[in-house]
Amino acid sequence: MKVHWEGVMPAITTKFTEDDKLDLKMLNKNIEAQMDAGVHGIVLGGSLGEASTLVEDEKEVLIKETLQTVSGSIPVVMTIAEQATKAAITAAQDAERHGADGLMVLPPMRYKATDRETVVYFKEVAQNSGLPIMIYNNPVDYKIEVTCDMFEELLELKNIGAVKESTRDIINIGRLRNRFGERLKILTGVDPLALESLLLGADGWVAGLVCAFPSETVAIYELAKAGKIKEATEIYRWFLPLLELDISPQLVQNIKLAEVATGIGTEHVRAPRLKLEGQERDRVLRIIDEGIRTRPELPDYRSLAKFLK
Repeated sequence: MKVHWEGVMPAITTKFTEDDKLDLKMLNKNIEAQMDAGVHGIVLGGSLGEASTLVEDEKEVLIKETLQTVSGSIPVVMTIAEQATKAAITAAQDAERHGADGLMVLPPMRYKATDRETVVYFKEVAQNSGLPIMIYNNPVDYKIEVTCDMFEELLELKNIGAVKESTRDIINIGRLRNRFGERLKILTGVDPLALESLLLGADGWVAGLVCAFPSETVAIYELAKAGKIKEATEIYRWFLPLLELDISPQLVQNIKLAEVATGIGTEHVRAPRLKLEGQERDRVLRIIDEGIRTRPELPDYRSLAKFLK
């Protein structure tokens, strides 16, 4: 399936059973909820998907199970987050062999590569894969920024066509758009900056809290793209305390608690992560409970999306 790199693409949490196996039943339930809400793609195996704890066999199962669930209706993107170039190439080729439609590629993990090393890393992964690629630009968490000059080199490769923009510098969307026009698709990756990013011209949203609140997330996107800013802003302001749960070292635990509250997930995480407890758990639950209590009635955004197409 062709990846258009636009719209809402949930960075899906990986569902585990109490005995630490993949929970495919709950995975399918969540993905079906995402599809019912109108998402435009699924991203597997990111940091929210606890990628560093997954083994290769589990990644294969996740890709194949998700492909079966979406049944060709939306693209399935696999995350590549490796420490060595050789390992990243192997992971990219494995994802392609298992049927993934695209890749989201992170910079080298652990080692703070130079600009030149980072560009060469991305290029070597892209040159060894036939899949379309989105570069994940998140210097806050991964200490490596992919600059406009670096993208100029990367866009020489035809299968690199998008960026997950997570610098938290809202001005960077304008920089990228002014420099590259439509050559580079821009998807915001910071939940509490999503509406601002869309209004400044981002093509899509790789979202986190969508895992628990798919309809609200897609509604904001569709309303924003239709120019219905007031309606989008009203939902976004309600959503903001929840969206801020995404910018935390414990984002996985936070979002999984939210999934429990909306009935499309479980709280099980994989060690070394542990479930939240004490005052922090109580704080997060208060935010979630308030969000559920005041959950807004949504307009018919699905009809709006069909009309715009």
